[in-house]
Amino acid sequence: MTRLRFLPLALLALACAATAEEATLSVEAGTGPNPQLPAPNQTLLPTVNIARAVGWPAGGKPTAAAGTQVSVFAEGLDHPRWLYVLPNGDVLVAESNAPARGDGFSVKGWIAGKIMERAGAGVASADRITLLRDSNHDGVVDLRTTFVENLHSPFGMALVGNDLYIANADSLVRFPYSAGQTQISGTPTLVTELPAGINHHWTKNVIASPDGNKLYVTVGSNSNVGENGMDIEEGRAAIWEVDPASGSKRIFASGLRNPNGLDWEPRSGALWTAVNERDEIGSDLVPDYITSVKDGGFYGWPYSYYGQHVDERVQPQNPDLVAKAIVPDYALGPHTASLGIRFVRNSALPGMQEGLFVGQHGSWNRKPHSGYKVIFVPFKEGTPDGMPVDVLTGFLSADGEALGRPVDVIEDSQGALLVTDDVGNIVWRVTPKR
Repeated sequence: MTRLRFLPLALLALACAATAEEATLSVEAGTGPNPQLPAPNQTLLPTVNIARAVGWPAGGKPTAAAGTQVSVFAEGLDHPRWLYVLPNGDVLVAESNAPARGDGFSVKGWIAGKIMERAGAGVASADRITLLRDSNHDGVVDLRTTFVENLHSPFGMALVGNDLYIANADSLVRFPYSAGQTQISGTPTLVTELPAGINHHWTKNVIASPDGNKLYVTVGSNSNVGENGMDIEEGRAAIWEVDPASGSKRIFASGLRNPNGLDWEPRSGALWTAVNERDEIGSDLVPDYITSVKDGGFYGWPYSYYGQHVDERVQPQNPDLVAKAIVPDYALGPHTASLGIRFVRNSALPGMQEGLFVGQHGSWNRKPHSGYKVIFVPFKEGTPDGMPVDVLTGFLSADGEALGRPVDVIEDSQGALLVTDDVGNIVWRVTPKR
């Protein structure tokens, strides 16, 4: 092997050894409506602190909050990511992973790929949606079918009438659906293409407006902070509003580095999202967050974070946009990788009747680790009210290895909480303790 071919391996070793930089604040300090935001701490090499994915030992499971218990709803899945509950109680789960990158070989991309492999995200995408049915309502799936296959890194799903919308990595498509159907075949109808290309952030989520007349689709950025040029960020780091009848679309909100979860707050009717913020300026920055989303709102990326805190790595700057940057409603801690969110509709879990469940996939750019749990953010009168409560923990071993990684959260028809785990390849079910 030539010296040149040794270079990526050497850089990976250096990156994994770049642990001198550590958090000086607790995760809690970066959580809530007024998080602490210390000065950026950009080091020569970014902090890389990967929780190696090992999976659950036999009989292993997360630790549930007091008064609740957790059990396996479905297992043996292939990288389960996103969830959707149909009106008849059937559960759809997207088994998916990133598509092949479209930017060719780069040392940074190669290192990023190795990091993802170590974190359990290096598997090929199954490119399908699976239907899970619990016919006798005993909390365990008794029917499992391939619902839709041959998709392209599918993620979000939304049913409007008899139309099932699926957000692929590069497009929003539509299938006809009939109640009780266990399999869909045929060619989907293209609603609209979605920004793809390099796909630094590939996940696309979709939610329907309460009246079903509009769809809202998340599109993450194609970089950390625009380092590949802003021309490839056209239409990205945004939430799109789509007319499902015509496929026409417009940017509803922008400056959102990597929005994932979407839900409507039941009291106010406002759209909320969970956003993964930028990396590589220290273990204490920048908090991921949840926020209500304003039509036409700009949330800072890439020029500023958490409102108008300028990111000096981004050149040239755009002071006019920074001046308009909206401060998010609520921080979720730095590098927690908060993904799925779900407002309570019919929760049976004690003490969790008004608020928001959040799946925190977990950090790679923080020492010590953050995230790797499911939390509940209490709300009052449509806004966050207090600090988060842990719902599921124990996804990290005592040695800092990832037994599982939570992704999405959703209530089932009985008020239990379902949680996807893409390292354990499980859907967990949280219920009141009997």
